[in-house]
Amino acid sequence: MNLTVWLDDWQMQCCGDPFRIGSQVSWTLTDTKKEWLTDVLGAETAETVDAAEEHHGGAAEGAAPTVATVTAISAVHCRYAPRPGDPVGTRYAVPGTGTLTALSSADGWTPDRDALRFVGYLVELAVSGR
Repeated sequence: MNLTVWLDDWQMQCCGDPFRIGSQVSWTLTDTKKEWLTDVLGAETAETVDAAEEHHGGAAEGAAPTVATVTAISAVHCRYAPRPGDPVGTRYAVPGTGTLTALSSADGWTPDRDALRFVGYLVELAVSGR
């Protein structure tokens, strides 16, 4: 079985282990935040995301990790801007600005690209046990 998994930049930076194509990972998976992913990735790409990787207690108690092999990695960048009428300093992902860049490895510290901020990874997994 193949899965597409969202991995937040901050989750990876906090306590994730670097990985590369061909790495075996053991991740706790949860439901995705479809509305946010739709803003960042667009509806068509967001619909392909099966799960999100979670390090910080967002999974059900006793959830078994998913063991899988990484088959593809894409860095995700998007632009952030304030919404009209929102408090000064509050910024949101601007719909339609998300871009994907294929990578061979991920460590959580992918650089921003000009006005596009690095926000996470889309990772393709071949599941070997769940």
